[in-house]
Amino acid sequence: MKNILFLCTGNSCRSQLAEAIVNARMGESWHAVSAGTKPAGYVHEKALAALSEIGIQHTGRSKRADEFQGVDFDLVVTVCDSAAEECPIWLGKGKRVHHSFPDPALTDNMDDFRKVRDDIEIEITKLLKQIG
Repeated sequence: MKNILFLCTGNSCRSQLAEAIVNARMGESWHAVSAGTKPAGYVHEKALAALSEIGIQHTGRSKRADEFQGVDFDLVVTVCDSAAEECPIWLGKGKRVHHSFPDPALTDNMDDFRKVRDDIEIEITKLLKQIG
C-alpha cells in the first residue's frame, strides 16, 4: 500500500475532500491523510455534506503538517497555491506534486463545493492511476 499526503493551508476543505475520496475509492492501493500549513481547526460542514452526497462519510480532523514530519510518503500533493509555496521539505523517497483547486470556502456556495469535489475525484484519481 502506498501512502499519500494532501497538503493545503487550512486543511478544512480541499485536502479533506482529497483524503476522503482516495480512502473511499482507492483504499485498496492508497492510504491518504491530509494536513494544513495553517490548519483551521475544523472540517468545513459543506465539504462533509458534499462527500455525503456521493456516499462518503468522512470523519477527518484538521491537522498540522508537522504531525507527519518524518513519515515516509510515496507522494505529497499540494492542493492550493499557498501550501505549495509554504510546503515544508519532505525528505525520503516520496515525490511532490502540485495540483491547485479553487477554495470553495471563499464563496461558501454548495455548488462550488460539489464542483471542487468532482474535480478532485477526477484529477487525483487520474494522477494516482498514472503513478500506479
